[in-house]
Amino acid sequence: MEFEKIDPELDKVANQVVDAAFKVRKALGPGLLENAYELCLVHELSQRGLKVERQVAIPLMYEGMEIPVGFRADAIVEDNIILEIKAVESFLPVHEPQILTYLKLANKRLGFLINFNVLIFKKGIKRIAL
Repeated sequence: MEFEKIDPELDKVANQVVDAAFKVRKALGPGLLENAYELCLVHELSQRGLKVERQVAIPLMYEGMEIPVGFRADAIVEDNIILEIKAVESFLPVHEPQILTYLKLANKRLGFLINFNVLIFKKGIKRIAL
């Protein structure tokens, strides 16, 4: 299966997401609840002029039936990038397949797993693209 390259404009937004996450993590450090990081990251991205929605319900279609809430995206940036925010010791094996499923259900191509509770923050960010 061959994937298309990410649009350069979308890549610029993705870079803003990573930069904003680093800023929030630097300011707050590890150890807080996911919700605190989510609110601060959404605020930081909004301050940068990006459109950000929190806790977006994404419906799921199953055999012609719409399930109103298949999942809730922690945040969606510029209607294109799904953010899954964590505050855990480390990513679990289920986290990456989880965001891949979210991307497919929401018909998006780019997402980030962001774990604010790691000692080396660079290890807490995973870019996932379809």
